[in-house]
Amino acid sequence: MAEQAIAFVETNSIAAGIAAADACLKRAEVELLEARPICPGKFMVLFRGEMSQVQNALTAGVSVAAESLVDYLFLARVHPSIFTALALTSVPRRGEALGIIETVTAAVCIVASDVAAKAADVNLLEIRLADGLGGKSFVLMDGTVADVEAAVAAGAAKVSLEGLLVRQVVISQLHPSVREKIM
Repeated sequence: MAEQAIAFVETNSIAAGIAAADACLKRAEVELLEARPICPGKFMVLFRGEMSQVQNALTAGVSVAAESLVDYLFLARVHPSIFTALALTSVPRRGEALGIIETVTAAVCIVASDVAAKAADVNLLEIRLADGLGGKSFVLMDGTVADVEAAVAAGAAKVSLEGLLVRQVVISQLHPSVREKIM
């Protein structure tokens, strides 16, 4: 199986975003993961597939988005747990700690999540992309305290370089009532 890549296109126009999504899927064989409005009044397109196909689709989407383009991302050799966390199908390990990285943008949250998952043995639980969050995004992960600390530190460091980190938190022994409500 070819290595997987993921790409993201964000526009400041709903119409331009839909047109970009259409162009991506007409240009290459990719799997559309998301195509929806996000706060505040923007549109996101998220897709995955074999690296060259994703690159071709992204080129088409960016071209069609034109002056409406806000941000885009191409991430090659993406960690497989990104896909389960985006689909909300991860099974919590009930690890010792919960890690949270909160970012300013959706695209950089995907990058932070990938870096975190590659840095330590953590379970990405959820990646929430700008859905009712005023454009912000976050990733939740669990595992041992040491692994969660290492993963959060790595992901947050990457995001901090671009000035797009809102907050990073590691919570040891999350209270069961809080765990029940958020997972």
